[in-house]
Amino acid sequence: MPLSNGPAVVADDFTSFGNFDLIKRMELPNNSIVVSKWQSRVTGLTVAHLDYEAPIVNGYFVVATEIFNDSGCPHTLEHLVFMGSERYPYKGIIDQLANRGFSNGTNAWTDTDHTAYTSSTAGDQGFLQLLPIFLDHILYPTMAKSAFLTEVYHINGNGEDAGVVYSEMQGRQNTSTDLMALCSQRTLYPVGSAYRSETGGLMEALRLLTVEQIRKYHGTYYVPHNLSLIVTGKLSNGTQSLLSVIQDKVEPTIIAHGQSRGPRPYGWKRPFVETPSANREPIKQTVKKVVEFPEKDESQGELVITFSGPSPTDFLNRKALDILATYLTSSPVAPLNKEYVEVESPLCSYIYFSEDTRATMVDLPIYIGSIPVEHLDDFDKRFISSLRRISREDFDMDRMRVVINRDERQLLSKLESSKGETLSGALITDFLYGALDGSDLPDALDEIKYYNVLRTWSSKDWSNLLKKHFIDANYVAIIGKPSAHLVEKLEKDEKARLATQIEKLGPDGLAQAKKDLEAAKEEHERPIPKGVLTSFPVPDVKSISWIPVESVQETSEGFDVARTARLQSNLAKHIESDGSPLPMFIQYDHVKSDFVSIHAYFSLANVPDRLRPYISTYLAAFFSLPVKRTSGEHLSHEEVINKLDDETVAYESALGVSEQFTEVLRVTFKVQVEQYESAVAWLRDLVWGAIFDKERLLVSAAKIAQALPELKRDGSNVLSSVWLECHFSANSTSLASVVLSQLEFVPKLIAELREAPDKVIADFETLRSCLTDPSGIRFSVTGNVLSVAKPRSVWGKYFGSLPKSRLTPVRLTHETLNDLGRNPAGKATVVSLPTIESSFVSHTTRGIQGFDHPEFPALRVALEVLNATESYLWRSIRGSGLAYGAYITADREAGLLTFMLYRSSDSMAAFREAKKVLTGLVDGTVDLEETTLDAAKSSIVYGIARNVSTPGLAATNSFLDQAIKGVPQGYNLKLLEKYQAVTKSDVLASLEKYVLPVFSSSSSTVVVVTAPSKVDQIADNLEDCGFKPEKRTLEVVLDDGSVGDSSSETDSQTSYH
Repeated sequence: MPLSNGPAVVADDFTSFGNFDLIKRMELPNNSIVVSKWQSRVTGLTVAHLDYEAPIVNGYFVVATEIFNDSGCPHTLEHLVFMGSERYPYKGIIDQLANRGFSNGTNAWTDTDHTAYTSSTAGDQGFLQLLPIFLDHILYPTMAKSAFLTEVYHINGNGEDAGVVYSEMQGRQNTSTDLMALCSQRTLYPVGSAYRSETGGLMEALRLLTVEQIRKYHGTYYVPHNLSLIVTGKLSNGTQSLLSVIQDKVEPTIIAHGQSRGPRPYGWKRPFVETPSANREPIKQTVKKVVEFPEKDESQGELVITFSGPSPTDFLNRKALDILATYLTSSPVAPLNKEYVEVESPLCSYIYFSEDTRATMVDLPIYIGSIPVEHLDDFDKRFISSLRRISREDFDMDRMRVVINRDERQLLSKLESSKGETLSGALITDFLYGALDGSDLPDALDEIKYYNVLRTWSSKDWSNLLKKHFIDANYVAIIGKPSAHLVEKLEKDEKARLATQIEKLGPDGLAQAKKDLEAAKEEHERPIPKGVLTSFPVPDVKSISWIPVESVQETSEGFDVARTARLQSNLAKHIESDGSPLPMFIQYDHVKSDFVSIHAYFSLANVPDRLRPYISTYLAAFFSLPVKRTSGEHLSHEEVINKLDDETVAYESALGVSEQFTEVLRVTFKVQVEQYESAVAWLRDLVWGAIFDKERLLVSAAKIAQALPELKRDGSNVLSSVWLECHFSANSTSLASVVLSQLEFVPKLIAELREAPDKVIADFETLRSCLTDPSGIRFSVTGNVLSVAKPRSVWGKYFGSLPKSRLTPVRLTHETLNDLGRNPAGKATVVSLPTIESSFVSHTTRGIQGFDHPEFPALRVALEVLNATESYLWRSIRGSGLAYGAYITADREAGLLTFMLYRSSDSMAAFREAKKVLTGLVDGTVDLEETTLDAAKSSIVYGIARNVSTPGLAATNSFLDQAIKGVPQGYNLKLLEKYQAVTKSDVLASLEKYVLPVFSSSSSTVVVVTAPSKVDQIADNLEDCGFKPEKRTLEVVLDDGSVGDSSSETDSQTSYH
C-alpha cells in the first residue's frame, strides 16, 4: 500500500482548464499545502482545492443562504437535498452510493449565512465518483411533497407534530442557548437584515411552512454562481482530476438547465454583501435585555455580551483580538479567570470570547456561564469595570509573549493534524465575504505571518485594542434567567395547543393525516434499482495512503501481548543506542511530525472506592497546583501554569482516551521535539511533586460545583449519567464522576476542606500513592521519536528510581458492571428533564466483550448495515420523522450493546419501528441486499482510515492496540480482510444473536430522558412492552437544604489546555 507523509506536489502552472480560469494559486509556507481557486466563466461555479498528503479527502460544497424570516427555508432545504435528485430520484441514494465509496455517508450544516454539504472518503476514487451525483442533488433536488412530510413536518395519526427538522428544532428552541441567541440577533440587527432570522426555523413557523416556499427559495439561491466547491486532500492526478470531473460531468448538466449565465448574471446581488444585510453600523447604544428559559433550578443563569468588531477582511486585528481573548481567559492565571472563576466562590464557571463573521464587521460575543442569579443583573457592568482596570494596568508582556508563542505552536500542530478542517473555514468565509478576485485569500490563509507583527506590539497597543472594541464600545447584553414557572407554562401551553389541534382535525382529519404520512413513507420506500447502485464501483483499498508507524516496546515483567516480531528498525537502533533498558513499560511510536507527545497511563484499579469521587477534583486541579520539582525548586501554581504554557503545545489530564478505558487516568504533554526532556520532567514533577494545597483544591472543587446546574440541562449528558448509574457499581470511576455522585460529594468536600483540610489532603495523598504504584503505569512516546536526541535515557534520569514491578493488566469497564449491567433485563428508568421537549433514549443488552473476539467482524458489519445513512434505522426512524438520530453501538470494553435515540419526537414509535425492522431482517420478511452489504464493508474502510488519518492518531492507536487492548500493531488494518469475508448469513446470525435481544424486555434495560409532559405516557408504554418502569426527577436535598438535580455528567473528568 502506498505511504503518505510525502511533500505536497506543487500544482502545475496551468491557468485554465476547460471552462475554468485560475483566480488564485498560492503555496502556504512551511505547511506543504498548495491552494488554488478557480471559477467557471460559463456557469460561475467556484472550485477551491487544498492539495496536501493525507489518507482522507474532504469536500465542502457551500451555498450562501440568506433568509429574511423565521420559516427555516435554508435548514429545511438542506434536509430535502438528500431526498433525491433529477437524475437520481431515490430517497437516500446519495448516501448509499457514498457508503460504497469508502465513506460513511454525507452530511450538512446550516449556519446563519451559509449551508455547507460535506463528504469525506478514504482516498480520492470514491470522492470523485460521488462528486457529480452530490452536485445533482444540491442543484436539482426533487423536493417532493412526500419528502417534506417526513423530513420537515407532519402531524401524525394521534394529532402530534413530528418530522425530522421539527424534532430537531423542538429539542433546541427553548434551550437557554437558542432563546438568548435569537434575542441577541433581534437586538443587534436592524429590521430588513437577514442576520435577524432563525435559519433553523421556529416551530410555529415550521407548522405553517409549505414545500412550495422551499422550492422558490431553492430557485433563488441554489444557483451555480452562488455555489463553491472546496476540496481538501490528495487527488491522484492533482487539481486537474477534480476540474476534469466537474468539466465533463457537471458543467454540461448546468448548461442544459439554462444556467450558463456566467459568474455574475444580470440583476444578481451577492447575499449579505450587496443586500440590506450589509447595512450595518457599530452598536449605537448599550442595550440590556432579560430572557427567561425553562429550568426548575433557579440558582444560576447565563449572559452573552456582544460587541462590534473589525471588518471581516481585517485579518491582523481579528488575530490580535483572538490573542487578547486568550491572554484574558485561557488559563487559571489569566486576569479574568483569576477574578471570576479561580476563587472559592466563583462568580461564573467560564468566560469565552468568540467571533461571528458577518458582512461589514464581525461580531464579538462573550459567553459567560453559571452566574449566580443574585449577580446576573449587574454582571455586565462589573465585567466592563474589570476590563477597564486591566487596561489601566500594564499588560504582563512576558505572559503575552508566552501566549503568542504557544498560540503559534498550536496552530502549527492543528495544520499538521487537520489541514483541511483548519483551513476550510477561512475558504468558506472568503467565498461569502472575500474579494471576488481572490486577493484576500493569502491574508486569510497565511495566519502564521501575523504572529511576528503581534510580537512587536507594546502594552499600550494591547490596551488600545481592549479599549476600542470593548471598554469604550457600546454592547448588547442578553441575560438568561432560569424560570420554574416557564417550565409549567410551556408544558401547559403545549398540551392545550395539541388538544386544540386534535379537536380541529377531528377523527376524519386525524385519519387523513395518518393516511398522508403512510403514503409519503410508501413513496420513499420505492426500491433503488440494483443496477444504479452497482454502477458505482467500490474503490480499491490499495488506493488509500496509510501513515506508517514504527513501534518499539520496552516491556516490563509480566506483560504479554501477541504482537509482530520486533525487527532491528531504525527506531529500535535509535532507542538501543541511548543508554540501558529501563525497569518499566514504555512504548515508542514514531511518525513523521514536527512534534512529540509523552503520555502516562495510570491504573485506577487499586483506588479505594471511597476516593473515586475525588478524581474529578484531582483532574480539575492537576495543572494548577504548586509543585516541588525534582531539582528541589518550589513553584507556585501560577509559576507552574506560566512555565507549562511557555514550554508546551498542549497538556491534558483525563480519564482514558476518547471516552474509552476510563479505569485509567491519562496525562499527556505535546511539545516541540527540543522540549522532550522538559515534558518528561514535567510529568515526573506534576504527578509525584504536586503539593495538595488547600486553597487550590477549594478553587477546583468550587468550579465543579458552579458548573453542575448548567451541565444538567443537556439531554445527552443526563442520559449518559443515569445510564451509568443503572449499569455500573461503586468501583466504577466513570460513575463516581457523574453529577449524582458529585452533587452529593463536592459540597461535602468543600466543607471538609474548610473544616478539616489535613484529612482531605491525606486522602489526596492516598489517591496519588495508589496511582503511582509502578505495577499499573504505562508510558508512551508518540510523534517524531527519531529526532529526539535521547529518547530513552531521559526517562531513566527522571524515573529510574521507580522500583521494578510486574505489570498488571489494564482494568476494563466490564469489571465494574453491577448485577443489572452484567445481565440487563426488565428495568426501565424514565427521567423528567424540563429543559427539553424531545426524548433521549438508550436500550441496552449484553454484547461482545473483548478486542479480538472472532464474532466481532460479523457484528461490526451488521451494525454498519443498520446504522449507515439511509439504511434500515435511518429510513424507518429518521425517515419517518420519529427522531433526529437512531443508531446501535457495541461497547467491546464493557461488553454491552446499546440502541440509542437522539432528539426523538416519539420514542416508543421509534422503538417499535426499529424492532419491526430487526425482526423482519432476521425472519427474512425484510430483505438484506448484497449491495447494502457491500456498502457496509466499504464504509468500515472509511472508519478505519479516519481513525488513523493523522500522525498523532496513527501513533496513539498503535499504542492502544498493543499496550491496552492486547492486540498486534495495525490490528484494525488486518481486520479489513475479515470484514470483506463476512457473508449475508453471518450478518443475519449476528443480528439475531446480539442485536435482537435489545428489543426484548427479558434481555434489555431502558433509560429515557424526556420532557415532563411525556413521562407518564412513555412509562405506561414501556410497561405494556414488559418493562418495569421507574419514574424519576432525580432531586437530591443538599446539605444547605436546597434541591439539586442529579441527572447529568460533569465535564470535570478532563483538564486540557
